[in-house]
Amino acid sequence: MQRIPEPELMEGAEQARAYAEADFEQPHAQFIELFRQRFPHADFRGRVLDLGCGPCDISCRIAGAYAACTIDAVDGSAAMLSLGHERVSRYGLNRRIHLYQKYLPDDPLPSPAYDTIISNSLLHHLVSAQTLWQSIRRAAAPAAVVFIMDLMRPTSRKQAQTLVAEYAAQEPPILQHDFYHSLLAAYTVEEVKAQLAVAGLQGMQVEAVSDRHLTVSGYPVRDDMTPVQG
Repeated sequence: MQRIPEPELMEGAEQARAYAEADFEQPHAQFIELFRQRFPHADFRGRVLDLGCGPCDISCRIAGAYAACTIDAVDGSAAMLSLGHERVSRYGLNRRIHLYQKYLPDDPLPSPAYDTIISNSLLHHLVSAQTLWQSIRRAAAPAAVVFIMDLMRPTSRKQAQTLVAEYAAQEPPILQHDFYHSLLAAYTVEEVKAQLAVAGLQGMQVEAVSDRHLTVSGYPVRDDMTPVQG
């Protein structure tokens, strides 16, 4: 099945609220668990960049898991960031999580270099996947670690419908609609590997981690850098 792109930003208030209130406990908990497994001995005390932070659930979970880090959470949607501010305030994390409305790749990031870069469910929204990979190239400090989790495109529309029925049957129709179209807009493991090769990023591992998710993780060694040992 060919990829069918969807809008880059979730700008509607109803759409953003439905996403923020959806039950993402399983995949978001898995994000943290897989992150810990990938970097089991890391002590994250520096600056973290969360690209496409949405309503900031992942940012808050990372802040809870790694108490010494600070996070710059970036998203292009004002509606999502409004909900993100609510969540960050609710958890008392205003001093550690800073939210910025930035549209990639046009807007500059808050800092020129980050020790850790994370992203959840941004890649499938982008018109060009290189927007994400080139942003990582620019923002990664020499010894940075990267962890990306995103949807993985199914082999057919029928399979996409089956996944919606299995994982979003209890969600509002607007969220079921968005989930279905996000699955159609997602990339495959092989496509992501090809994207990384085009970006000149080495040291990144791509793997399927569920029937609907893939991860990209590792040390984003660039073809113009001395390899980082990790």
